[in-house]
Amino acid sequence: MRSLGLFAFVVSTFCAGASVQAACTGQDLFAALPEARQEALREAAHAAPHAQGLLFRATRGDEVVTLLGTYHLPDPRHEPLLAEVRPALDTASALLVEAGPAEEEALQAEMVRNPMLMFSDGPTLPEVLPEELWQEVMALGSSRGVPSVLLAKMRPAFLATTLAMPPCATADIAAGNLGLDKQLIAEADARNVPVQALEPFDTIFRVFEQIPDSETEDLLRSAVIGAEQADDTAVTLGELYFAREPRLVWEFSRELSLQGGMSAETVSRQLEMSERLLITQRNQNWVPVIEEALAKGPVIAAVGAMHLSGEEGVLHLLEQRGFTVERLD
Repeated sequence: MRSLGLFAFVVSTFCAGASVQAACTGQDLFAALPEARQEALREAAHAAPHAQGLLFRATRGDEVVTLLGTYHLPDPRHEPLLAEVRPALDTASALLVEAGPAEEEALQAEMVRNPMLMFSDGPTLPEVLPEELWQEVMALGSSRGVPSVLLAKMRPAFLATTLAMPPCATADIAAGNLGLDKQLIAEADARNVPVQALEPFDTIFRVFEQIPDSETEDLLRSAVIGAEQADDTAVTLGELYFAREPRLVWEFSRELSLQGGMSAETVSRQLEMSERLLITQRNQNWVPVIEEALAKGPVIAAVGAMHLSGEEGVLHLLEQRGFTVERLD
């Protein structure tokens, strides 16, 4: 087995999106592991608070927030989970999401206005990467329709995220299919429920700016290896998500990276960076926004599933602020 691009993997899976649908075919890599190893990974994952489940209710006195862990891009298996959350949507005063339609429009406009969000004005990637790695990056970029002249100037985190997106997911997006969060937004609009963003539209690019240049080679090397088995990875992530095992994704990614030849030190460093920049910091910023929104009545918070679990997960952070959390699914 090969390793995943850990940082890009986290972005594309639950923060920027990766999807599984009929067009994505491949092997379930987790199911292919020996049973004893699967059980060990489950045990490690389940040690975290709220490791299992996608739908929760948090209450504090009269305050009620329904929390849904989402998988951002299309899959026909979303419908049962959507049905479970509809009753809460019928009574919600607001739907809170990572980025609503206004934020997506603002981000697209800013990317057109300021291409330097995506491209670097420093040394090009051919100048800083080993030749063999650059050749692999070029080959994968070409397979995704990105010319080498653009690849050379891309910011490493943006490029790693681009490479991590399975081509089958890109085709599904182009077909106009919607992920769970966007389906919820459409249903909220139909009910005249306000949609509110939990963070500024350019948050992900602010995250990218915090990645040190020293991580460039490891970041892109792991992204390249992960991209070589993109379909298998996409299938596996979908199976774990719809098994309502979001925390297991962390242990799965660690296992594959180690088996793919990355050192334990590098894997631990990249996972720590991913969790700190993409998950923990954002969770801590979101909780006060959720609390403020509750002043107007019950709310739904639909966020990437990786944000729910763990010591710094949204659910545990709410518990620390006096909420009682119960799993609904």
